[in-house]
Amino acid sequence: MRLSLLCATALTTLSTPLMAETDYLSYGPRPAYLISQMADSDLKDTLMSCMGQAPSTSKFSIGHRGAPLLFPEHTVESNVAAAQMGAGILECDVTFTADHELVCRHAQNDLHTTTNIVVSELADTCITPFAAATGEDGATAECRTSEITLEQFQTLEPKMDASNAAATTAEEYLGGTADWRSDLYVNNATLMTHAESIALFDSLGADFTPELKSPSVEMPHNGFSQEDYAKKMVDEYIAAGIDPSRVWLQSFNLNDVLYWVEKTPEFGAQAVFLMDYYNIEGYSAMDASTWPNTMAELKEMGVNNIAPPLWMLITLDGEEIVPSLLATEAKAAGLEIITWTLERSGPLASGGGWYYQSVADVIDTDGDYFEVLDALAQDVGVIGVFSDWPATTTYYANCMGLE
Repeated sequence: MRLSLLCATALTTLSTPLMAETDYLSYGPRPAYLISQMADSDLKDTLMSCMGQAPSTSKFSIGHRGAPLLFPEHTVESNVAAAQMGAGILECDVTFTADHELVCRHAQNDLHTTTNIVVSELADTCITPFAAATGEDGATAECRTSEITLEQFQTLEPKMDASNAAATTAEEYLGGTADWRSDLYVNNATLMTHAESIALFDSLGADFTPELKSPSVEMPHNGFSQEDYAKKMVDEYIAAGIDPSRVWLQSFNLNDVLYWVEKTPEFGAQAVFLMDYYNIEGYSAMDASTWPNTMAELKEMGVNNIAPPLWMLITLDGEEIVPSLLATEAKAAGLEIITWTLERSGPLASGGGWYYQSVADVIDTDGDYFEVLDALAQDVGVIGVFSDWPATTTYYANCMGLE
């Protein structure tokens, strides 16, 4: 019943017929605004020439947790908005509850920043209850999906991912939304289980990229092993009758990817290794001796797709954005490349922060979103880009003839 209600909500929001008809897609004003911020160039001229072009769905455009620039992440509403912007692939980050049901959350321990749990009847399930800010110590809390049942999870209300470190009450702790985001679309937003996300995304005409999140608890958890976790995620696509060619499984854990390659090869062929090599001391995308595995070694293991953050794929040659060594080695090894996350840094006037660290010296205006996107698409050769506001990547893909 809940699944049918979620899909009905999506259908009502989008109207019918669904996403096959471009009349129901919209870029909104943001791509045009970003183009207006660009310096004069051939790229700007090309992008301007596509103004007025009817939008179409593109798998190059991936909704990162939906469209969380303005909508609460991993909600029905966030993903409907991403689909309306032409995102051809949508993401559910997958965590598990105390009764080992799969739900969409960015992390197993983020309920305190992404829901109202600290002011709900479930506040006493938090492993670190809310504590008010005192002196130089900020407010704290930690609440996990693995501490509550699915039924309890479904009573929570989603919100923008944020917290107020200066809070002296639990109600104040719910605030803290960045000033370049918004709480405008929080009211009545709807949480999803993983199975519900499958039904919703299918109804929207989108493909799937679920990420198996690293547990915050020791595994096995009450008899639930890491392999059980990885298998259950795949099993829910099989139960829904989804063709494996529409599914890009993801994990930062290479062993999860190799499990899918070996045990579920139809799905494993498109599994994506999310690369967090940046957590290794001394790592450099420009020095292969610092990598745990060469790109050729990953390919030999059966990995076909990698997804590093965008800064690992690009560097500077003077003032020109060019592919990193990691990017060129990956392409030489025959690996397909996906990257993350565009439009997650807010305004770019100060260099873009973490996501743009390798090219920060040439990032100083919001128009540089398109400059970076063009380098990733044309020079690196990525096949997909996660974005917190997919209209931008959809516009670029449509203008450049990318599917």
